[in-house]
Amino acid sequence: MPHIKPKVTPIYQTSVFTFEDLNELELYFEQPGQQYMYSRYGNPNSDELAEEVNEQEGGAGAVVTSSGMSAILTAILTYCQAGDHVLCAEEIYGGSSVLLSQELTRMGIAVTYVPGDKIYTLATYVQPNTKLLLGETMSNPLLQVLDIKKLALETKQHGIKLVIDNTFASPVITKPLALGADMSVHSVTKYLSGHSDVTAGVLVCGAEEDYKRSRQIAITYGLNLSPFESWLAARGLKTLKLRIRQHAANALAIAHFLEEHPKVSKVWYPGLAQHPQHQLAQEQGNGLFGGMLSFRIADDTEAVNRFMQALESIPFAPSLAGVSTSLSYPLGTSHRSLSGEQQQKMGITVGVIRLSVGIEDVEELIADLGQALDKV
Repeated sequence: MPHIKPKVTPIYQTSVFTFEDLNELELYFEQPGQQYMYSRYGNPNSDELAEEVNEQEGGAGAVVTSSGMSAILTAILTYCQAGDHVLCAEEIYGGSSVLLSQELTRMGIAVTYVPGDKIYTLATYVQPNTKLLLGETMSNPLLQVLDIKKLALETKQHGIKLVIDNTFASPVITKPLALGADMSVHSVTKYLSGHSDVTAGVLVCGAEEDYKRSRQIAITYGLNLSPFESWLAARGLKTLKLRIRQHAANALAIAHFLEEHPKVSKVWYPGLAQHPQHQLAQEQGNGLFGGMLSFRIADDTEAVNRFMQALESIPFAPSLAGVSTSLSYPLGTSHRSLSGEQQQKMGITVGVIRLSVGIEDVEELIADLGQALDKV
């Protein structure tokens, strides 16, 4: 058989790898990374994805997982055990809130939510058993921007770890580890893969010891990613920089359009000058503000339904970051599990719509949004 040198890594769609004899088996344990044994422990495709994301984030090592939620779980378990306490930014993805409040509390890990105006003064929230703070680079769904460098100084002062969910930004816009975070987490499902055809997660560690612990947790809990989805995600990652630039350019144009529209009462987008963290977002994001925005129309369910039904090319799809534009409804999807009081406190009202801006021709997107808003 001729020597084969593929330009793209093949799909290693196998659950197990073979050994020549006992000597080769012992070599596997003596020299980790020289060979593969079982795909839950490691696979060339998942390793390729991890290494590429790690390089983009500038980490000491990355672990890919079966979803963004399993990446957050792995991150928390890296630092916490029963009896520990975690802090979490009050405005956070609803799934993260459910994991902390409903599941990890059952395992003996307590959680306290920190309001946005108190996030840089943690003294009254940190307890002797506090281990970490979880926050998002840009919050879901109202795009509040964290000053990661400032927050890293605050968490270090109290001796706790800082875990940043960087999903909305991607390493093209922000690199949390370079700003002092201990771990950067992504739902690879979103921008890193980018084509709405993969469910995956990744956590990137600033310290090698954290990487080793995270990897062990993912292996033991069976949180690994399949070879095929790893391959798909690695393929999507190749166009990340191009896609993010187009997502961001389109989102900025749409944000300006919505800001001026009489049917829209408020727009949340860090690229707008009126956004409270606009200057921070500009500095921390290298002049890019991402592809996510939210806006509010009339706080009336029927008005929201009329708007959604009138859209011709933008589907209602409760996820984000695909190459095609879609919208979501935080009150009924991502933040559904929160109490009415929590939803109101965060500003998630009946008329709030989250828009994941794709990479299509922006003029066509604006035209579709405009004609749908006319029917509200």
